[in-house]
Amino acid sequence: MSRGKVDITLVNPTDYFLYLPLLPQVAAGVLEARRVTVSLSGTLPHVRLVLGEADDIDLDARTVHYTDPEGDEGTLTYDRLVIAAGSVNKLLPIPGVAEHAHGFRGLPEALYLRDHVIRQVELAAAADDPASCASRCTFVVVGAGYTGTEVAAQGKMLTDALVRKQPLREGIQPRWLLLDLAKRVLPELDERLSTTADRVLRERGVDVRMETSVKEATPKGVLLTDGEFVDTRTLVWCVGVRPDPLAESLGLPLERGRLLVDPYLQVPGRPEVFACGDAAAVPDLEKPGQYTPMTAQHAWRHGKIAARNVAASLGVGDRRPYRHRDMGFTVDLGGAKAAANPLGLPLSGPLANLVTRGYHLAAMPGNRVRVAADWFLDAVLPRQGVQLGLVRSWSVPLDTASPELARMPGGPEKDATTPKNPGKAADSAEGDS
Repeated sequence: MSRGKVDITLVNPTDYFLYLPLLPQVAAGVLEARRVTVSLSGTLPHVRLVLGEADDIDLDARTVHYTDPEGDEGTLTYDRLVIAAGSVNKLLPIPGVAEHAHGFRGLPEALYLRDHVIRQVELAAAADDPASCASRCTFVVVGAGYTGTEVAAQGKMLTDALVRKQPLREGIQPRWLLLDLAKRVLPELDERLSTTADRVLRERGVDVRMETSVKEATPKGVLLTDGEFVDTRTLVWCVGVRPDPLAESLGLPLERGRLLVDPYLQVPGRPEVFACGDAAAVPDLEKPGQYTPMTAQHAWRHGKIAARNVAASLGVGDRRPYRHRDMGFTVDLGGAKAAANPLGLPLSGPLANLVTRGYHLAAMPGNRVRVAADWFLDAVLPRQGVQLGLVRSWSVPLDTASPELARMPGGPEKDATTPKNPGKAADSAEGDS
């Protein structure tokens, strides 16, 4: 590092930032995939972007080892390190789930689900066997949190639109099941938001089943915990997330897989190392004894404080602790439906939808005009039901530490006996101390 200048390097497996809250709208065909991605090089013109996955960090040597998309390896040195590796799909030891379910953490998974749903409806419309038709048009979503609720709400609207163009056999309609062991949908939110979301889902025709989950998954369907077997070709796993394995590989103190940090987002005993987002267990100063939850709202704000405190550690400005009071939550339920509680004021219907979309436009670091244009076009034009076949089932396994990457034939392979610990975003102020 030279006087008055820092070199910032961003290690990331993709060249874009993904705005996760709008991913369900990509799967439903409301938004095109590029709308929810923001170019890193275009947004960060003075940052060096290194395409690759951080798979080893030597804290004593202050080096980060990475592997690029073509299998070549490299090593970076750092003076300050920010670990923002994010999270991956949360797996549970349920027979068949890893083999037959698909997650919803990355763009490839959303694109796969959109193609898969459209394909099932098209195949069902041409099927002679009523049982096959019904099975293909039954979609099971496990997890009634933010993601699962929005996937079920948006997915039902998509399949209803598809069957208006390609009617199914008489008496058969698309069926969506939303399962969760919790007592209500959106259990982490205010009960009024939960009630609104539950009502919208049921009115739309989603089969909402609380205190119910999957006991076993098979190629032909799922066995539920209440004993019922549901014939289906689609199992969407939205149970939750776990911190990226990179955090655990460092040998530092953890809190449920997240790196323990102080309120300044620094790792105790390692003042040169910062962590934020889903990879970090950040003390919640508004709720003593607790840690900030793994949500996009907190991750976004963690990043700002981490940047400020890295600069302070280099002698620029003063450091600040992370402190945030929730301003409310929003849930987009598709069409003109939404649930929101800005500043604690519960809203539903079109007004909640306006607040929800306004929040997303304000929070996105780019593509606002394009996203708004897609929303307008979706409101006035028929939705396009076209499967492109770009992402296949085998390329987006549930049991992956890299949900933002699709497996490609002939691509670099990892030794199956070696644990993979990718870091989605390891940032460093690089140079000689």
